[in-house]
Amino acid sequence: MFETISSMLRHKGHKIFIFKRKSGNIKGLWRKICAFTKSIYSSSAKKEFSTILKREHPDVVHVHNLYPLISPSVLVACRESDVPVVMTCHNYRLICPTGLFFDGGEICKRCKDGREYWCVLKNCRNNIFESFCYASRNAVARKMRFFQDNVTFYVPPTEFVKHKLVDAGFPEEWIRVIPNMVSIPDSDVDPSSGDYVAYAGRISPEKGIDTLLAAATKVHEVPVRLAGEGPRMAQMVKDAPKNAIFVGFLKGVDISAFYEKARFLVVSSICFESFGLVVVEAMSYGLPVIASRIGGIPEIVEDGVTGFLFEPGNADELAEKMKLLWENPELCRQMGKAGREKAIREYSEDVYYERLMAVYDEALAMSMHK
Repeated sequence: MFETISSMLRHKGHKIFIFKRKSGNIKGLWRKICAFTKSIYSSSAKKEFSTILKREHPDVVHVHNLYPLISPSVLVACRESDVPVVMTCHNYRLICPTGLFFDGGEICKRCKDGREYWCVLKNCRNNIFESFCYASRNAVARKMRFFQDNVTFYVPPTEFVKHKLVDAGFPEEWIRVIPNMVSIPDSDVDPSSGDYVAYAGRISPEKGIDTLLAAATKVHEVPVRLAGEGPRMAQMVKDAPKNAIFVGFLKGVDISAFYEKARFLVVSSICFESFGLVVVEAMSYGLPVIASRIGGIPEIVEDGVTGFLFEPGNADELAEKMKLLWENPELCRQMGKAGREKAIREYSEDVYYERLMAVYDEALAMSMHK
């Protein structure tokens, strides 16, 4: 989304200055310790960003992620320079150290209400040093009010994420929901002639792959194809039923072709999905979606209209709805059409741009009237 938004704004004629850091080279204990200290409060990042603010004179600063190498120190720089800040909340990182509300194969909200120490006690990162670092930076940011005192508007992608922020104490009047966007294909597909049921995403426990594979076992006549990769890939491939085939990580024209040849998409997550970008991607191609009734997904998938919802982890219900949709090509076609219409209406680039500009304008107006 960071790259998509940046590209869109440039295309619309806006001047963009990107400030980013890459954390891929943080290897070895010393580098990790340095990264941890910088994630709490980086004086060097603040100094550099302050210089940029004075040179570029931006109307607004749009924040996507500050950890680990930038830190909330740049938010203080923005306040000192009287530049409004709009922060997209892609996940739950402001209130959950790992950003997922997920641990040990189940929903976890133990860190809520200032109890970040649970991240250490539960060793949520499966690395005690990393768990301590994640917990510490969240605790310091909360106690020092780095976000509360320096962000003009928070922008979550769904009402679900908004409610989590409000529940954690973030004022509702500072939150503006803007659903994510996708590039809408020029034409849709006819899902009724699709060759398989598709899954696209990370191959990891929170995505409910076990549920999908269990459902596939119950409807062995329905071919399932899974696109993605992850730490459990090898074991998943080994345990998968014969009608479920893993095709690896796909992108660009390959993922487009993957959607175009599918009959419908399944999203089997058991975690609080903040949005579910693959859901909208599939809908934009004209595919129905069967998805877990969890997180922000029910705001996108209209049960019985653009697809079906099922209870997270319920393989029997998922299998039943997979079989129903697979055996009803006309229903598949109708739902796919409704899904594409919703994608165009709610999640296109132009719609996102209008909503984002409205938030930018509001933030700028607030800054000018201080």
